[in-house]
Amino acid sequence: MDDTIFDHVLTCQAALRALRTGEPLFRRRPLLEVRHEYLRLLDAVHTDILAGRTSVDAARIERFRRLAEFCGGSVSEVRARSLSRRYRAQYQRERRAVPGAVDLLTRLHGRSVVTIVTNNQVAEQEGKLDFLGIRPLVDFLVVSEGVGVSKPDRRIFEIALERSDAGPEEAVMVGDSWPSDIVGARGAGIRAIWFNRFGLPNPDPRDVAEIRSMRDHRRVEEVLAEARPTPVRPSPE
Repeated sequence: MDDTIFDHVLTCQAALRALRTGEPLFRRRPLLEVRHEYLRLLDAVHTDILAGRTSVDAARIERFRRLAEFCGGSVSEVRARSLSRRYRAQYQRERRAVPGAVDLLTRLHGRSVVTIVTNNQVAEQEGKLDFLGIRPLVDFLVVSEGVGVSKPDRRIFEIALERSDAGPEEAVMVGDSWPSDIVGARGAGIRAIWFNRFGLPNPDPRDVAEIRSMRDHRRVEEVLAEARPTPVRPSPE
């Protein structure tokens, strides 16, 4: 879901940029560094949330407390809570799809089973489906909170295969995160395609094809067709 269909990175960046206008503390470091650290902190606590060791609200407060430390300052719990709420409100206003992703799903609808495998809370990801208007285009949504296991654990991919009524040899995983999506899918025997949106070096270019944009639908469909035994039939123009 995030950063393959829903544009989490740039939504996050826009929300942090807006927060920085009234918070000099977060202007002590470049925006991209703040964004990178925020996303790192987001991933770091997901396992604790899934295991019930912390709540979503407590994790959000702790995230901003640590982000303040990263920027060379400190904030109280009350202040961190306020920052978290302001960020969250702005994030909701800035939400957007990855360019081309919704159109691609529309083209694939009815020709392939589309299953989203994602690490997050169920309500959060279902809300993104509705916001983007893609619920009718998605056959199954497999969320780490709902199944009790996170990517890159192969079990979450096996659950997705079971719900999709597919074997690993029939499936293709398209994802933006090399460690979570690509390594995880390959561990479950699923062919993987890397959505390398920001042009990073491919750790295994001989075995993992990549796409750089969702806008080039014909190119994406060609790569999908090459990656699976039963090709996706090109949609009529």
